[in-house]
Amino acid sequence: MSHQIIIKPSGHVINNAAPDETILQSTLQAGFSLPYGCRNGSCGICKGKILSGTVNYGRYTDETLTEEEKQAGLALFCCASPLSDLVIECHEISAIKDIEIKTLPARVEKLERVAPDVMIISLKLPTNQRLQFLAGQYIDILLKDGKRRSFSLANAPHDDEVLQLHARNYPGGVFADHVFTKMKVKDILRFEGPLGSFFLRDTPEKIPIIFLASGTGFAPIKSILEHVFYHKNNRHNITLYWGVRTKADLYLADLAKQWQQLHDNFTFIPVLSDALPEDNWKGREGFVHEAVLNDFCTLKNHQVYACGSPVMVKAAYQDFTALRNLPKDGFFSDVFTPSTSNNQ
Repeated sequence: MSHQIIIKPSGHVINNAAPDETILQSTLQAGFSLPYGCRNGSCGICKGKILSGTVNYGRYTDETLTEEEKQAGLALFCCASPLSDLVIECHEISAIKDIEIKTLPARVEKLERVAPDVMIISLKLPTNQRLQFLAGQYIDILLKDGKRRSFSLANAPHDDEVLQLHARNYPGGVFADHVFTKMKVKDILRFEGPLGSFFLRDTPEKIPIIFLASGTGFAPIKSILEHVFYHKNNRHNITLYWGVRTKADLYLADLAKQWQQLHDNFTFIPVLSDALPEDNWKGREGFVHEAVLNDFCTLKNHQVYACGSPVMVKAAYQDFTALRNLPKDGFFSDVFTPSTSNNQ
């Protein structure tokens, strides 16, 4: 039996939401774009309020949705499915509503190992195909066993002849192990996309923007910044903090330094958490979000775009809003949650 979902405050109505589909799936299929990121209950970006009706909350992490939040009517729309007609409350995103989500094949054009555990994968689409997307969005690689692996697009939308993904190798990562040991040029992959709501919002130029990346969280930020620089009319004061463990993990540091040389409104600050003696590192050290805390007394009139590990993103949100007065609606994030053989 299908259910009706009414979205507030827009008043948009979905009349045929299936009980075996999440609220997010139903809204996307109906052409209404809600904020979302991981789609597996880890990041909390899709959290919204159930004003009336009942839901199956689905599978999620207790840290992302607490019992107190459930009692207050909150749910994760990427996990929750309707058990009755619903009225929900959330802010819709108009910028992605007209972009078609496609399933496409792609050929591996190039594999470039740029750090001990980072591979840049370049994918070539069929000759008659292009992928329309917003800088910062991601795609899902569709595996033969039905599972998915999410990768942010690291190339900018204006440079879409080849899609660029940044893949990190890690213990237990089945697809990551395939990338580093078996994947070859000319291999064919299938993917679905574009997905996600991590993209640059329209903002008055007087508001400074901070980008915060850990590890390969640099990928979607690279896409956003290259798109910004390409249009040449953005005069925001932009700072990129990129946190990694060692100097070798700053796999595209020269590119970020080049941006700084070419754009007087852009500053690049790399941060190492575990610098090696042979790194001869003279720059910033520690946790990357703490570098921001040390540099800014207030973030009251700023926007922050954070991408990377759940620990980094959560700490940044908590500390920036609680200690530096960053408005909660001024923080945008994309959480990278590793997929192992035990999960999707």
